[in-house]
Amino acid sequence: MRRIFAAADIGSNTAHLLVAATDGELVTRLDNVNEWIALGETVARLGEIPEERIEQLVRAMREFKRVATLRKAEGLYVFATEAMRAASNHREVLRTILRETGVEVEIISPRREAELSCIGIQLDTEHVNPTVMIEVGGGSAQAGLVNEGTLGDEISLPLGTGRVVAQTGVAGLCSAATLQEAKEWIHAEMIKIPFDPAEARIVVSGGVARGIWRALHPDGEKEIQLFELDYLVEATSRLPVDRVIERFNVKPKRAGTLLVGSMVYGAFLRRFDATSMLVSEFGVREGAVIQMAKGKVSLCRL
Repeated sequence: MRRIFAAADIGSNTAHLLVAATDGELVTRLDNVNEWIALGETVARLGEIPEERIEQLVRAMREFKRVATLRKAEGLYVFATEAMRAASNHREVLRTILRETGVEVEIISPRREAELSCIGIQLDTEHVNPTVMIEVGGGSAQAGLVNEGTLGDEISLPLGTGRVVAQTGVAGLCSAATLQEAKEWIHAEMIKIPFDPAEARIVVSGGVARGIWRALHPDGEKEIQLFELDYLVEATSRLPVDRVIERFNVKPKRAGTLLVGSMVYGAFLRRFDATSMLVSEFGVREGAVIQMAKGKVSLCRL
């Protein structure tokens, strides 16, 4: 019997709602709503979430609750990741959201975030039996070993696109020196990864990865080669944002993540001695919906 649930994550680039039907094994998307809020770069620069971003979050949660109710979802589960974890005023932000919308937000750990992603990616990549899972967000990047669909060792690194931009200043039309500084900073973080798979079959998920995928492969091919990531770095570092949007046919906000996202994913591939990665169309929200169906998540009743 298929049931309808709503799951939303407050990430470091977007707040994103998924309403889906599931039998606990498969997931059918019914509605997707997202709002670009860019908490990752904001928190990296300020250390907290400013009032205007809090207002955006409140508006987004009201809309998510409305859509979930309209779709007759059994419940709504909202969780927040790295940017909210890092914000010094996150308790105040969560209290404001609850008071203004009635929506309770759970801040989840990097491990829990990776576990939900691991569940989600199985929906379209189980056939390749992935051994490494990676997701680059706006505030952090998660990488973990996967063994027959189960998450093993994992690590969270401060390599979200917004955080790298705030730390190094790398962006479109940047100098060769700035680009090199960013690459060195990313490489220094890669050395911290404590595990080495015998064979790296890499699956990636999340909005940054899907943005890269759409920019490089409008034909829908999901395997991305390392040399393609290197090409995207070179191309986007030499173009202003409006030209990136035109050349790669991507949304304005997502265009700003192509450069850093490609640099970080490329560094991950080199760290694991891999030449390609497979993009999953699913991730944390689908994983959360499956967990909701199995009674492993506390729901906000609508």
